Amino acid sequence: MALLVCGDLTVSEITSILAQSQPRVSRHLKILAEAGLAERHREGAWMFYRAASPLENKEIAGVLETVRTMSHSGDRILARDRERFTQSREARAALAAKYFQENAKEWNRIRRLHLPEADIEEKLRDIVGSDDVDLFIDLGTGSGRMLEIFSDRFQRGIGFDLSHEMLAVARNNLENADIENAQVRHGDLFAIPHEGGQADIVCIHHVLHYLAAPEDAVREAARLLKPGGKIIVSDFAPHDLEFLREEHAHRRLGFADEEVSDWFDGAGLTLKQTEALSPNSRDDKKLTVKIWLAEAPAGVRRLHDQKVTRA
Repeated sequence: MALLVCGDLTVSEITSILAQSQPRVSRHLKILAEAGLAERHREGAWMFYRAASPLENKEIAGVLETVRTMSHSGDRILARDRERFTQSREARAALAAKYFQENAKEWNRIRRLHLPEADIEEKLRDIVGSDDVDLFIDLGTGSGRMLEIFSDRFQRGIGFDLSHEMLAVARNNLENADIENAQVRHGDLFAIPHEGGQADIVCIHHVLHYLAAPEDAVREAARLLKPGGKIIVSDFAPHDLEFLREEHAHRRLGFADEEVSDWFDGAGLTLKQTEALSPNSRDDKKLTVKIWLAEAPAGVRRLHDQKVTRA
């Protein structure tokens, strides 16, 4: 249990750290999960475990606090396990760093086409505001950056992504930033494995231009929102940089306000705010970033509470 409070771990990682057989570890993990002390989720062929969230089950808050205290009590066995956990995390971080380094050159090339990320992130935080947020969901979380910059605003954050490599990068980034109130999960943007009607905010940051049917992702985001919840979308304004489609898998070359507004209408949402962040340069080869904020009706069960199904 002392390991599970540290974050997501696979069965094989736990087996290696504890130097125990996999059947024995799996049996104990099953007991913890059935007792409500551990959460588990499948990601491809891997099963991840972590300590259950005290925000979802307040009865276990005291148990988890006791476990955290005991894990730093000076016990020799627990200290050995912590050392092995650190080694396991470093190995995972090395793999994530390798993948990030291999792709960083292309990502940086795109970043140079628009306003610095720090300016975009500052505007996103301003638009979201300082209201307390229970559940924040980030669709297409990538490196987990949105979870990082909003971690002081929410009680719980969940990022979903279809790429196992990017999930590894995100987990590493969250661990390095000591962010304990956020986690990442494997999930299809068109069919997120999460119950609808619970999120205060759903974020879709620089994701829609990769999709053949971005309006379906917006509908799925709307399904996740609680009454009065908000969706914040950031992406590019229409442009003609065809190389982004040819070399970087951009399916769409930006979006017009009218198109995005129609998606919100179709998902039962109301567009509340639109912002345009123009590049510092007037170069025609630069990109304008757009931010759209929409809101679900308060106190009304929407017509789009079913998951999006795609042929």
